[in-house]
Amino acid sequence: MRGATMSLVLDKTFEQQLIAIRRHLHEYPELSHEEVETTASIRKWLTDANIRIANYPLRTGVIAEVGGFHEGPVIAIRADIDALPIHEETGLPFASRFPGKMHACGHDFHTAAILGTAFLLKEKEQELRGTVRFIFQPAEEKAKGAEQIIASGALENVEAIFGMHNKPDLPVGTVGIKGGAIMAAADGFIVEVEGRGSHAAVPEAGIDPIVISAHIVTALQSIVSRNVSALESAVVSVTRLNSGTAWNVIPDKALFDGTLRTFDERVRARVRQRFEKIVHSVADAFESNATVRWIEGPHPVINDDEWASVATQTAKSVGLTVIEPLPSPAGEDFAFYLKKTAGLFVFFGTSGPKEWHHPAFDVDERALLLAASFFTTLAQDALKRLNKEDLQIIEAVK
Repeated sequence: MRGATMSLVLDKTFEQQLIAIRRHLHEYPELSHEEVETTASIRKWLTDANIRIANYPLRTGVIAEVGGFHEGPVIAIRADIDALPIHEETGLPFASRFPGKMHACGHDFHTAAILGTAFLLKEKEQELRGTVRFIFQPAEEKAKGAEQIIASGALENVEAIFGMHNKPDLPVGTVGIKGGAIMAAADGFIVEVEGRGSHAAVPEAGIDPIVISAHIVTALQSIVSRNVSALESAVVSVTRLNSGTAWNVIPDKALFDGTLRTFDERVRARVRQRFEKIVHSVADAFESNATVRWIEGPHPVINDDEWASVATQTAKSVGLTVIEPLPSPAGEDFAFYLKKTAGLFVFFGTSGPKEWHHPAFDVDERALLLAASFFTTLAQDALKRLNKEDLQIIEAVK
């Protein structure tokens, strides 16, 4: 009984350590590509735990490793570290000290939980048959950080990669795991419609880009309803339209932009093809010209079915409730990793009061210890599975 009591005390102390880390990160948020002090803090926490920092050419972000004393595979666990340009409205005692900057997507939670995983695995380092590489990634909100990590070489030799996003609408103690698509491809577009200006009282002397844009925006809504199967899904949203300078002047041009969200690469290509066709055809019908510029977002996040099965068993073994979540139409640059190697991205329940990117966003910190425990056990289970597969291959060759 004394041992069990001591374990509970240690768990409580460890939980408070993770909460303190999360609150520090929350209080000092940094935007994408600016995570200099965040990087320094992560390096210090890792160094203080005697966890080795790997040398990769990154201006911000940290790569660390645990294990490697016994030959075996390399797996990776990723946390994103950047904040958002949002003014915080939580009223928390550890609210952001920087006006207009906030951890409104829970990356502070991700970082603290995965640091916890690194601390726990460090205690088991001599038992690990392989290496666990921790990726503390910058610039997820700009969908650029994962590509920077890949370009640095940090994904080389990695046989599986794991990551998570907190989910405010899932209760603490719940994890969402599914094979296949779990988050969407997120592409942006900017459309410029060329007109010919004139006095608003003499519209026949000009070519009205506002009227043309209105027809294009309306026609674009037919893509999802008439070009995407009812068994598939897509979103086409025009979110901004700018044109004109005065109430009595027809302007020379109009600009509108927005986003496409899809869960399948084939659907993604089809939607983009139809988008361009509609824009150019409608503009041509009004004797105008239009150009489309794409802002390439991440691919859809496509989970590996086998790793989903492994993680489901892991989650149950540590006492979590497993559900199969609905895919989120939000984008995630974790998708770039899954284009390079197999892996899994999960939704971790945090019982939040508000959705991602809301100025009153927060997480229930009871989920920190649960997440650290889950990823610690998942890393061990993944190494065991990969080592078993390697042994089977060797035996087959013999």
